[in-house]
Amino acid sequence: MVFLVEVPTTVEVKQMLKLKISQALPNPLQIHLECEAGQLHALVGPSGSGKTSTLRTIAGLSQAKTGRIQCDDEIWFEADDVSGIHINLPPASRSCGFLFQQYALFPHLSAIENVLIPLQNSALAKQERRSLAQEWLDRMGIAELANRLPHQLSGGQQQRVALARALARQPKILLLDEPFSAIDTPTRQSLYKTLADLRRDLHIPILLVTHDLHEADLLADRITVIDQGFSLQTAAPQVLFQKPRNARVAELVGINNMFEGVFNSGELRWNNSEHVFQVLDKGKIPPNTPVAWVIPADGLSINEQASNTSIIAKVTQISTLGQVAVIQLQLHDGKHTITWQASAAEVKRLSLKIGNLTNLELDSSKIHIMPLRLINDPRLFTS
Repeated sequence: MVFLVEVPTTVEVKQMLKLKISQALPNPLQIHLECEAGQLHALVGPSGSGKTSTLRTIAGLSQAKTGRIQCDDEIWFEADDVSGIHINLPPASRSCGFLFQQYALFPHLSAIENVLIPLQNSALAKQERRSLAQEWLDRMGIAELANRLPHQLSGGQQQRVALARALARQPKILLLDEPFSAIDTPTRQSLYKTLADLRRDLHIPILLVTHDLHEADLLADRITVIDQGFSLQTAAPQVLFQKPRNARVAELVGINNMFEGVFNSGELRWNNSEHVFQVLDKGKIPPNTPVAWVIPADGLSINEQASNTSIIAKVTQISTLGQVAVIQLQLHDGKHTITWQASAAEVKRLSLKIGNLTNLELDSSKIHIMPLRLINDPRLFTS
C-alpha cells in the first residue's frame, strides 16, 4: 500500500492534506485527493469501496506498506519497497481526531469521562483537563449532560459527545466516518450547523465519509468518488454532478439521464435514435468514438408548442413529492426514457397527464460527453 500525505511548509496552507494511497491486487486501493485547512472533503461510493479504509490508514489504524504520511512538518509514516519502514507513528501519536460511525463511546463512562480519554496523557493538570473537557461539551451544546452515561443520551447527543472527544486533543485533521447515518433528520440538520461552525473556527482539513449524495453536496467543498478501491473523480459538487468524468461516476452520483452515442468532430449521434446534437468539440475525443453522455436537469424543458428542435415524447409516469414532480417521458422512438423534474405548479400549467404527448427540448450546450471505461481501469486514477 502506498499512502502519501504531504503538506507545504508555507504558513498560508499549513495542515493541507495531500493523500495518495496505492495497493495492489487482490484488494486494489488507489485514492488521490487533497484537502486544505478549513475545507471539508467528502468521500462517497458504494459499501466496500475503500472510503473507511482511507480514513483508517490516515489515523494509523490500518497498516500501510510503502509511501508517506505527513502533516505540517511532522512525518507520521514513511516507507519504501527497498528499505522498508523508516517512520511509523502509532495512532496515539498522530494528531488526528476520528469520529466513528457508531461513536464508540465507553458505556461505563459518563459523557465528560469519555471526552477526558484523549487528554489523559497531556501535560495539563487534572482540573485543567476536566475544565477543557467541559468546555468542549459546552461547545457541543450539551454541557448539562456531562454526568450522563451513553445509554442515557439520544443518538444525536451521543454523537456530540463523540465529536467533543475527537476534538478535545486539538487535532490537525478531523476524520468523520458516516457520522450522521444513524440519527433523525431534525437532529442531522442541527449537527450540520455545528459542523459548519467547527469548520470556520478550527480551520483544519476535514474528511467526511458519507453514502448520502445530498449530504455531500450540502456540506463538502470537494467530493471524491471511490469505487472498488479506485478514486474515479475529485471535483467540486457542482462540477461533479454536471460533468462526471465517466459513465461509472455518473451512475454512482445518481445522474438519471445518461445515454450512449458516437461523437465525431462536434456531432453527437444518439444510439438507437435519429437525433443528432451539435456539441462543443474540445479536441480530446478522436473521431467516431463511442461515448456516454449526460444532460443535467437545467438542460431539459417542455413546451406547449413544437419547434424545429423539439422531440415528441409521451408522459408515462408522474410522481409528485410535495411541491416537486418527477416525470418519466418516453421518446417517440420507444427506445429511450428521460426523467424530467419540475414544480407541481409547472406540471399543472402544462396540463401534463399520463399518456399525453408533449414537446421535449434538449439544450445541446448542456450535454456533457464522457469516455466509456471499465470501473477498474487504472487510467481513472490519473487526473
